[in-house]
Amino acid sequence: MSDFDTLGLKPILLAALKEAGLTTPTPIQDQAIPLAMAGHDILGLAQTGTGKTMAFGLPLVSHLMDMPERPAAKTAKSLILAPTRELVNQIAEALRTLTKKTHLKVNVVVGGQSINKQIHHLLKGTDILVATPGRLIDLMDRKAVDLRTVKHLVLDEADQMLDMGFIHALRRIAPKLGTPRQTMLFSATMPKQMEDLSKAYLTDPKKVQVSPPGKAADKVTQSVHHLSSKGEKPAKLREILSRDMDALTLVFSRTKHGAEKLMKGLVADGYNAASIHGNKSQGQRDRAIKAFRDGTIKVLVATDVAARGIDIPGVAYVVNYDLPDVPDNYVHRIGRTARAGREGEAIAFCAPDDADLLRQIEKLMKIEVPVASGTAPKDPVARKPQTRGQGRGGKGGQGRPAGATAKPNGNRRRRNRSRKAA
Repeated sequence: MSDFDTLGLKPILLAALKEAGLTTPTPIQDQAIPLAMAGHDILGLAQTGTGKTMAFGLPLVSHLMDMPERPAAKTAKSLILAPTRELVNQIAEALRTLTKKTHLKVNVVVGGQSINKQIHHLLKGTDILVATPGRLIDLMDRKAVDLRTVKHLVLDEADQMLDMGFIHALRRIAPKLGTPRQTMLFSATMPKQMEDLSKAYLTDPKKVQVSPPGKAADKVTQSVHHLSSKGEKPAKLREILSRDMDALTLVFSRTKHGAEKLMKGLVADGYNAASIHGNKSQGQRDRAIKAFRDGTIKVLVATDVAARGIDIPGVAYVVNYDLPDVPDNYVHRIGRTARAGREGEAIAFCAPDDADLLRQIEKLMKIEVPVASGTAPKDPVARKPQTRGQGRGGKGGQGRPAGATAKPNGNRRRRNRSRKAA
């Protein structure tokens, strides 16, 4: 593996990397950066936590530094789309470490914040616009942003954007962008719909793949606790948390209601916990993540809104209190630990009606998750499909069990559940 100074980067970027303590590129960076610097479209496949942001961010900033003219009012020179607010903020923060000694401006537009403030910031134009698709569409409808000058497009965590139903937003946004342009698409998985997306938006792309889909980070130790009923989960979680009270632990719940209820129960029992999910305001989510990163909060309970949007190297444990309905999300969840070369532990709870979900996860990852306690049922319980509004946890469509017989519109229902759970 080479050092950053062999990848053709500008001295100012090398200095920014050194100041940030980054000296050796990850495999995805080592492969993608030279190709992107040469102007190629990029199709990048890599698991979460492999350094994809710098893989597209460094060549993007380098190209923009060669465009010294100021952006016109309401315009943007480049656009980065990501599926969640947390991921957008994380990308912007990383890019600002690269641009702080340059003339480049980075602007963020996400839901949950004042759209009027975002309109005001966009009035002066921006070099790099990082956005969630939904809020960007809102701004386009208000004629607050002109994308015709965008010559660099990045789609980050593109597979999750498709899962969350953003394909229609992409179809509205793409025709408004400038041409010709460089497009870089990064994804952890490559489903059929992703192949179609790459064919539609990439021109003769260079494919970069550093790990097979469904593979966990190398330094994650996995285990599963088989429980006789889901009612045993609260006690088992407290047993695990009590082993290392000072460790940062990320706990995943399947639903917003479940995450909030679990967090309140932990706080009532004296644990230093917070929660993030789709019912929280952006300010609440930002404060919870900051407190978790700072270590003032030790336990963060989250839905899959955090499965790809948290980059905190200090997370020691990831607990899958509820297994995800979509097996790929398990890989993304446990990728929140063992980051930046550290070791981490991923612990899953499996009640009898979760056994089919575990089997799907093991099939995807081509492994058997080691059993820490309990005994796996011989015949996993297949979950029965539920009608809309009768999901787990009561009313409000909190999500029906997975593993049931597929129906013709199953993919659409999974995407709808993903949006509700977030």
